[in-house]
Amino acid sequence: MLFFGTPEFAVPTLARLLVGPHRVVAVVTQPDRPRGRGQKVTPSPVAELAERSALPILRPEQIGEPAIAETLREFSADLGIVVAFGQFLPKRVRELPRLGYLINAHASLLPRHRGAAPIAHAILAGDLETGISVMRVERAMDAGPSAVVCRIPIAADETTGELTERLAALAADAIAEAVDLVAKGRIIWTPQDDARATLAPKLGPADALLDWREAAVALARRVRAMAPRPGAFTTLQNERLRILAATALAVRCEDAPGTLRLGGDAPLRIATGEGWLAPRVLQRAGGKPLDVDVFLRGHPLVDGACTGG
Repeated sequence: MLFFGTPEFAVPTLARLLVGPHRVVAVVTQPDRPRGRGQKVTPSPVAELAERSALPILRPEQIGEPAIAETLREFSADLGIVVAFGQFLPKRVRELPRLGYLINAHASLLPRHRGAAPIAHAILAGDLETGISVMRVERAMDAGPSAVVCRIPIAADETTGELTERLAALAADAIAEAVDLVAKGRIIWTPQDDARATLAPKLGPADALLDWREAAVALARRVRAMAPRPGAFTTLQNERLRILAATALAVRCEDAPGTLRLGGDAPLRIATGEGWLAPRVLQRAGGKPLDVDVFLRGHPLVDGACTGG
């Protein structure tokens, strides 16, 4: 098998495949990039595991280059596995394995949430469950037929970071099951219903800005969806204030959206279009995340002040 993957999310699947029974002949990952606060050029998490496992590694800037496909062909792989690789895979690569296709573990219940950020979008949408869909890779994004679907509930207070960890482990299970079915000739591919498809595009900075005119329950979902990175935020006295955890309070609110109130049902409440949002973890620009009680002791706020956004 050829394995295509890059971030930490893909590591559990590669680790599972490495213990057999089917051999991984090479790993394809993104080139080494500057990472972390020091921006030191380091291998991707998948490359680090491949290096420790003494696997051949390809780090193409463009996977579509003909020379890359020729190099991959030399490994004579039967199948290709894709988990969060991060580049478009052209036809010459998709059809390169002996079986003629690649399979991908996508972190949603397809056709719902096709795209780069399915986990955050599932939380934003208020979905009660999500999962991993193993599909054949085709030209259209996340639109190939699926064969193995594994479901898990989304906890009421779960963040994107927490849900990502659970789905990464689930992806390893789903891919292992799919590979076994392929090897036994028992895999059954079911076309997706394109009419039911929803999109989950990559999130940008604007998606993290809290609009206090929205209802508190929707804002609480946005806080969870943006945690731990990039972190939902508002502005206070022209300074960005990140809200990394919060609870929606089903209490009548007559203040203007964005108004801060101290005490009462929570140490800090912010008025919304419907109800109150009670931040639990706050972070100033350049500071550390702090529980709201600790934050207020070090950074007193004025009752009745208004946030921006």
